[in-house]
Amino acid sequence: MKSVLNVAKFIARRYFKAKKSRNVINLITLISVVGITISTSALVILLSAFNGIEEMVIKLYSEFDAPISVRSKKAKTFDQHFLPLEELSELSYTSSISRAVEEVVILKYDQKWIHAKMLGVDSSFLEMTNMQEHLVDGDAMLFYNDRPSAIFGASLLDKLHAYIPYGNQPLQQITFHVPLREGKIRPGKKPLSIERIPAVARMNFNREVNAEYVVIPIKKASEMLQYGDDISALFIDIERSVDLNRAKRAIQEIVGNDFEVKTHFEKNELIFKTSQTERLIVFFILVFIFILSSFNLIASIVMLFVEKKNDIKTLRSFGATSNTIFRIFFYEGLMISGRGVLLGLILGYSIVIVQLNFGLLEMPGTGGEFFPMKPTFKDGFIIFSAVSLLGILVSYLPSKYLVKKAG
Repeated sequence: MKSVLNVAKFIARRYFKAKKSRNVINLITLISVVGITISTSALVILLSAFNGIEEMVIKLYSEFDAPISVRSKKAKTFDQHFLPLEELSELSYTSSISRAVEEVVILKYDQKWIHAKMLGVDSSFLEMTNMQEHLVDGDAMLFYNDRPSAIFGASLLDKLHAYIPYGNQPLQQITFHVPLREGKIRPGKKPLSIERIPAVARMNFNREVNAEYVVIPIKKASEMLQYGDDISALFIDIERSVDLNRAKRAIQEIVGNDFEVKTHFEKNELIFKTSQTERLIVFFILVFIFILSSFNLIASIVMLFVEKKNDIKTLRSFGATSNTIFRIFFYEGLMISGRGVLLGLILGYSIVIVQLNFGLLEMPGTGGEFFPMKPTFKDGFIIFSAVSLLGILVSYLPSKYLVKKAG
């Protein structure tokens, strides 16, 4: 009777010990799955957020800038007849062309004086920049009642303490003090051209444009500056489906080496490169966090191997090879990793979709604008490939080492 009780106690101890061991393994496995899920979903959410921010930056800093601009390498201005305008306009991917003159001017309204950047352009510039969509108030036009008019940056007009009237109220006249090309500061000579131009609209692009720029017709700007046929730049709008770099190379061949051809990305190169660098850094940080969370997967495989030592011996007695045993633990690791990756992708894209449709998070200081998100198939493929490869490595290495050590 006593021997039976001892056997029963031994069996009970082994049972509860095995159950406790399985509970520990299950807990570690659960932690591993949760860690991989969170890391994967964080990759999805943050890369989608960076895509949204990049798109917002492009909209803010590129819509006011033409897709391609042409300037002289040697001087501030050049004779527009030096460029084959007809040949450029006949390119299949050219949507429109606008000549431009630029100059720093002094503006005056009532008793307020400020400096600004005057940009004289053709009417095609308004369509090129989607001007109407970026107006705070007023209408996108360069002529009002057949007279030249001006579109001001929103902050610039505020600095002048001026505004765009509503209804039938008269437009406010802003005085432009423009430096003459041949103007000299001496008795009997006028260094400035002084003109009054009505403000018809306020535009909102980005901080720099809003605070510094005023857009007027190129004919009026050239007249005030006494530029004649000279211009500062040529803006070319390219169809969205065409690769900008290819279009740039073709235009560079047409205009020659005396002119510099730039895309709007190159003009704002620092901004875009900074955004891409930040995105890359965040990606590698999150991959590193994924690697750290994968240590729980290694612990789970090790604990499982230790618990199943007797079962491994049994399998070997039935003729199982080391390769067979390796595959068992390797596939177990893949299953744990795969669950985490799959759940992470589902969770991450679900949060992104909810943000896109309902707006969980608002951008500070934007008056209720939701944080931008833009999920892409390319990012999904990169994330899936990266985390799957790491999952394979984390499953392969400890399984191979344990089976080899066990002999």
